[in-house]
Amino acid sequence: MDQPVTNTPELSVSELAGALKRTIEDAFGQVRLRGEISGYRGPHSSGHVYFSLKDQNAKIDAVIWKGVFSRIKFRPEDGLEVVAIGRITTFPGKSSYQIIIEQMEPAGVGALMALLEERRRKLQGEGLFDSARKRALPYLPQVIGIVTSPTGAVIRDMIHRLSDRFPCTVLVWPVRVQGEGSAAEVAAGIRGFNAIGEEDELPRPDVLVVARGGGSLEDLWSFNEEIVVRAGAESTIPLVSAIGHETDWTLLDLVADIRAPTPTAAAEMVVPVRADLLADLRDRAARLAGSMARGQDRRRRDLANLARAMGSAERLLENPAQRLDRAILRLDNALRAARDRRSVLLANLARRLGAQKPEARLARFRERIAGLGERLRGIGQRQPAERLQRLDQLEKRLRQAMLTTHQRETREIVRRKEILASLARRLPHAMEARGKVRKAALEAQAKLLDSLAYKNVLARGYAVIRQEDRILSRREGLEAGQAVSIEFADGRIEAVTGAGGAPAPRPARKPAPGGGQGSLF
Repeated sequence: MDQPVTNTPELSVSELAGALKRTIEDAFGQVRLRGEISGYRGPHSSGHVYFSLKDQNAKIDAVIWKGVFSRIKFRPEDGLEVVAIGRITTFPGKSSYQIIIEQMEPAGVGALMALLEERRRKLQGEGLFDSARKRALPYLPQVIGIVTSPTGAVIRDMIHRLSDRFPCTVLVWPVRVQGEGSAAEVAAGIRGFNAIGEEDELPRPDVLVVARGGGSLEDLWSFNEEIVVRAGAESTIPLVSAIGHETDWTLLDLVADIRAPTPTAAAEMVVPVRADLLADLRDRAARLAGSMARGQDRRRRDLANLARAMGSAERLLENPAQRLDRAILRLDNALRAARDRRSVLLANLARRLGAQKPEARLARFRERIAGLGERLRGIGQRQPAERLQRLDQLEKRLRQAMLTTHQRETREIVRRKEILASLARRLPHAMEARGKVRKAALEAQAKLLDSLAYKNVLARGYAVIRQEDRILSRREGLEAGQAVSIEFADGRIEAVTGAGGAPAPRPARKPAPGGGQGSLF
């Protein structure tokens, strides 16, 4: 069969693939493509990224090389609509075409906001933003940890403001605050501060501040990443979020314990003003001193009022004196009763000891043996020789038993005699010690009685004014010309009250027999 004649050149598969590759790359040197990310799995082990872009009707493979991916400001996710700039080429190994992306950004702020809102609802559903999880900041932190860029103006402004308000130790965890990998660094900084223990060289911060200056939504996107939000939620140290300006907000603001409108405001929130604290301390010290002085004055007045409200010295001493007399009487009776009991006990012991003397006991044993001997002799005369032999044996056994009993009782007598001697030796010491205790109690009561005696009060310059047999404690009721008696420490004088009710002295009467001082009892 004849082969058909044709002028079409014969190509290999590789030649055709190369020709298609050149044609497509020449026709589409650079394109700007809008589509939705699909099949995103993160960077490959080589660092390159592979996924697809699609719309309602078509789909194209996409590749981002490692160097380009590190310059992208946001993190790609499935379902995110983006605008990619790159060149179209083919992959001969699969006979497919693809776009090599050189730049990529979200398709407008609306797409990022939709992604942000979806992520916010997801994390809120997990309870990460609940107000019950919020903690109060320490009033006066000693160490402050700051997670931010070490080269920006933010850290300089914060340190300057902290130094002005209340100087303290500041630890800075340097991180990138935007770009690929910045979210992981921020999360590592939060977790790193929380991992510091009490035994580590670095001090553990009392409060953490995550800070960044202002920027666009794309610039602040690192603080909306889940890794950062979850690190903030896991922090056991109170966390302050100071991201951007007052109008900017991120998901880290929602999970933090406190949101600061600016980094500088965060520095003002975490420490008080030292000068204000000193002024408040001085004010409180002055108020405390005044309060203590007023309290002392009030207690001094109360003491004076209580002293005036106390009864007379005679009435105060009536009950203690009566109790003292009864105690003395009971002490004497108790001592006599104890002495009598000891005497009776000692006499009984002496009687029992006399009955147990070896001489008395031996005399009783001799009488019993003599009686038994007489009985044996009578039995020997009446009974045959066999019974006499048995009686001899019984006598020997009896003598042996009596000897054993005598020895045992002798030892018991010696032991009891030693006990009695010990008791006799201890009795005088016990009675003497008991007497000393009672004597000390009696002396203490006597000292108390002496300390409460009104004579001691008179010796300090006071006087007792009487009208007849009544002691006067107030001026009320006195009239001019009434006779009163004034008792001092060294005697009494008679006086007559003057026109204002005050006593006017008059010649002293003769001192009464026995010293001239009256008695209050």
